[in-house]
Amino acid sequence: MSRAENRYDPEAEARAQRAALLADAVAGLTAERKTLPCKWLYDAEGARLFEEIIRLPEYYPTRTETAILRGCASEAAALAGPGAAVVEFGSGSAEKVGLLLDAMDRPAAYVPVDIAPEWLEEGAARVAAAHPGLTVLPVVADFTRPFPLPRLPRGTPLLGFFPGSTIGNFTPEAARDFLRMAGRILGPGSRLLIGADRVKDQAVLEAAYDDAAGVTAAFNMNLLARLNRELGAEFDLKAFRHEARWNAEKERIEMHLVSLRPQLVRMAGRRLRFAAGETIHTENSHKYRPERFTALCAEAGWSAERHWGDADGLFSVWLLKQGG
Repeated sequence: MSRAENRYDPEAEARAQRAALLADAVAGLTAERKTLPCKWLYDAEGARLFEEIIRLPEYYPTRTETAILRGCASEAAALAGPGAAVVEFGSGSAEKVGLLLDAMDRPAAYVPVDIAPEWLEEGAARVAAAHPGLTVLPVVADFTRPFPLPRLPRGTPLLGFFPGSTIGNFTPEAARDFLRMAGRILGPGSRLLIGADRVKDQAVLEAAYDDAAGVTAAFNMNLLARLNRELGAEFDLKAFRHEARWNAEKERIEMHLVSLRPQLVRMAGRRLRFAAGETIHTENSHKYRPERFTALCAEAGWSAERHWGDADGLFSVWLLKQGG
C-alpha cells in the first residue's frame, strides 16, 4: 500500500480555523439578517451527527445517490479513462468514493479535500485500507476556495468528485463560482462527477431536513455549541429551536435557528441582540431541475456529458466535462 499525506501543522491549522470561524461569526451575527456559513456545521460532533442523518428514513438523498452511483460508476470511470486521479471536494467520511474507485482502471491517486482534519484523516485511512496500492493524498483545505493539488505525474487525467448534493448548499451565484474554481484546479479536459438534488414534493423535502428523531435539529444546534466551545460564546441552546423551511421562489430548503425570546448573547467581547422569532440562517439546500442545472454548469465552463437518475425522479448524478 502506498499512502502519502500532505504535511501541515495541526496547531497552526487550528489557530487559522478559529480565526476564520470568529471572522465569519462576527460578520454573520452582526448583520441585519443573521447568518452563519454552513461549512462550520462540520466539526467532529457535527460530522458524527451528519453520519446519523444520512441513515434516517426521511433523508432520501444519500441512499438514492448511492444507488445511482452503483449503476453509473463503471460508465463514468470508463469515460475518465485509465490511470486517472480522483479529487474529492469535501470528502467527509469518503464512503461513496469507493464505488467509483472500484470501477476505475488503475486509478493513479485519490485526493480527498476537507476542512476538518480529523474527519479527513479517518476517511483517507479507510480508503487506503480498502484499496491496497492506491496512493492517497489528503489535503486539509476549505474546498470552496482555491487550493493547490499534490504533485501528480504529468499528464494524469483528473476526475473531480462532488457527491451528496453539496452543490445545493451554495447560492446559484456561488455555485457558478465554485464550478469555475473547480475547473481551474482540475484543468482543461478534466471531468467532474457531481450529485444534485431535484425539486420535489414540499412535504418530502421538509421531512428530510426536520426528521422525527430530532437528529437534524441537534446537528443545526451544534453550531451554537461550537461557538460556545471554540469562541467562548454564551448561547443558551434551550433558547433556540431548529426550523426547516421550503422557499418555493428560490427552490431551496433553508435551515434556521429561531430565537424563542428576546435575548442578549455575549461572544468574543461583543453583545449580540436577538428579538423573539429572529433567526440565524445556517444552511441552504437548493434543488435543481435538470434544465436549470445544465445551464448553471454551462455558465461555469462545463458541459454535461452524461446524466443518471432514479426511477422516482428524486436525485441526479451528472458527469461534466471541462470546456466540452
